[in-house]
Amino acid sequence: MSKTEPLCLSLLNICKSLTTFKQIHANVLKLGLESDPFIAGKLLHHCAISLSDSLDYACRLFRYTPNPDVFMHNTLIRGLYESDRPQDSLLKFIEMRRNSFSPPDSFSFAFIVKAAANLRSVRVGIQLHCQALVHGLDTHLFVGTTLISMYGECGFVGFARKVFDEMPEPNAIAWNAMVTACCRGGDMKGGRELFDLMPVRNLMSWNVMLAGYTKAGELELAREMFLEMPMKDDVSWSTMIVGFAHNGYFEEAFSFFRELQRKGMRPNETSLTGVLSACAQAGALEFGKILHGFIEKSGLAWIVSVNNALLDTYSKCGNVLMAQLVFERIMNERNIVSWTSMMAALAMHGHGEEAIGIFHKMEESGIRPDEIAFISLLYACSHAGLVEQGCEYFDKMKGMYNIEPSIEHYGCMVDLYGRAGQLQKAYEFVCQMPIPCTAIIWRTLLGACSMHGDVKLAEQVKERLSELDPNNSSDHVLLSNAYAVAGKWKDAASVRRSMTEQRITKTPGWSMIEVDKIMYTFLAGTKQYKITEEAYKKLKEIIRRLRVEGGYVPEIGRVLHDIEEEEKEGSVSVHSEKLAVAFGIARLCKGRTIRIVKNLRICRDCHAVMKLISQIYKVEIVVRDRSRFHSFKDGYCSCRDYW
Repeated sequence: MSKTEPLCLSLLNICKSLTTFKQIHANVLKLGLESDPFIAGKLLHHCAISLSDSLDYACRLFRYTPNPDVFMHNTLIRGLYESDRPQDSLLKFIEMRRNSFSPPDSFSFAFIVKAAANLRSVRVGIQLHCQALVHGLDTHLFVGTTLISMYGECGFVGFARKVFDEMPEPNAIAWNAMVTACCRGGDMKGGRELFDLMPVRNLMSWNVMLAGYTKAGELELAREMFLEMPMKDDVSWSTMIVGFAHNGYFEEAFSFFRELQRKGMRPNETSLTGVLSACAQAGALEFGKILHGFIEKSGLAWIVSVNNALLDTYSKCGNVLMAQLVFERIMNERNIVSWTSMMAALAMHGHGEEAIGIFHKMEESGIRPDEIAFISLLYACSHAGLVEQGCEYFDKMKGMYNIEPSIEHYGCMVDLYGRAGQLQKAYEFVCQMPIPCTAIIWRTLLGACSMHGDVKLAEQVKERLSELDPNNSSDHVLLSNAYAVAGKWKDAASVRRSMTEQRITKTPGWSMIEVDKIMYTFLAGTKQYKITEEAYKKLKEIIRRLRVEGGYVPEIGRVLHDIEEEEKEGSVSVHSEKLAVAFGIARLCKGRTIRIVKNLRICRDCHAVMKLISQIYKVEIVVRDRSRFHSFKDGYCSCRDYW
């Protein structure tokens, strides 16, 4: 080794950018060291594996290297499969087989099989498996383990098990790969059997089972396993936090996070984004604020994914101003998720024009909008009644950015026309869609018919839905509501009776409110808890005051005609969001904003009540229903009664 070689290698070790790498490469060429296989291999490895955004340069470097050996081929194959271009690694492997005198080794097959896994292509995986068999490498520990993982990724658990059973001495990594394959395929029973048979279990083995149970929704089994674990790491805690949050058990997710802190462990990026996701879904603003403070104090505010999750939390908890502050703070670190989240936040709060402004700023910043960005943009136009703009952006998506519309984009357009009352246009749009229409699209149109009382079109749409999804309760409810709005009470009652006869149950409405960092859930018609009784008592007082001071008369137009007027009034007066608001007024300090999360669309009567309460009680109420936010203040709603 010449004196200059150690210098080149030491410079590579501290090289962090492609610009610096090019300078080192220039010096290597100047010194005539490019023909040294060791130096050439190190250069390629650093460029293809260690540096970001340098893969194209690595490909050029490889192309101009005379007689690249197996190590260099493997290095480039690995760099390509780890990138967003795994298909290119297959081409490089084929080139290696055609042009190289050196046969592929175990690393070659391990890397290229991982590429097949990333592509979710079992056909390619089987072909590579056959080639590994020809070279006698199929039972090699490294190759065999990647084959197990590949088959598991592609959903072929039986093939994975066959490879595993043929391995002479599988190690802990191979066992973990096989357990992971079972769990990924949803076979938790088979996964547990393998787990119990493992000769040695390491921390990864336990974490694999935890992830499998939480993904399958088997949360109690996950909790039992978590308690049994001889030791836990940040992955274990993150799995529990994210698993419970994604399955809707928000209070349990918060509890695990608190316990993580009590244990003196430092939350990682995954656990933070997981618990922030729980806050966002539950509308737990106060807990979200605590997490924000923790992020700032812990020096974690530089992590883009955490900031994006924080932005989403503030947005979904109804505080769009704080969401904007977070967005402004990450000015130089914004990625496509940051821009899209901010657009979605403004759209949900009814600020359509501002959301469009964010879209244009994103374009000006040089970030190319993707499919999700256009969903947020079309959503903003829909909820702000910006029909012409929505149509323009739908055309721009394909014409300027070559993005083929997905079912979500078509759904936004149907909603855009439907909310604006342009039901015939919405129907024609659905009929002309170039892709198969789903039940969700027809249901969106049925919802618009229900809102505007178009019975004739509602009946046509319901026929289509009966073919696609005959037992969906919401379709029957929407048709019944369309009849009710049009004053066709007998037809509305007939639909409801049909639901009873077919034992089709309506999705129960629930609402959540955060008081003193505790989430309370209310269901209409339940009185078994003291908390609920307190809410009912306060609600009766509120309704009396609204009648006297605000002239409130319940909106009973969508309640069936075959019950007494008093019962009709009672059924709408105890909707879950009313109970949650009443509880908030009873428990929260005067002047505090009442924030509610509801699983269904807010009804007209509740909407009217919220406006009156905000005016008479001098309180701001923020309700997040199934599709948007409503901010009630001084007798007005941010949606301008357009929802």
